[in-house]
Amino acid sequence: MDIPRKLGMLIFTAVPAIVGGGIVYHFFGSFVQVIIFEILLVLAALGLISS
Repeated sequence: MDIPRKLGMLIFTAVPAIVGGGIVYHFFGSFVQVIIFEILLVLAALGLISS
């Protein structure tokens, strides 16, 4: 996979990270759950990029 495609996928996953982090914080009211959500998103993004 070429570099522009990898960067595009990272930018594409940044939007759910920002919006999803706000939604998770709204429902749970704690940053611990937000950090767990962000870690899961990073792992998913790395899984997509590595394939």
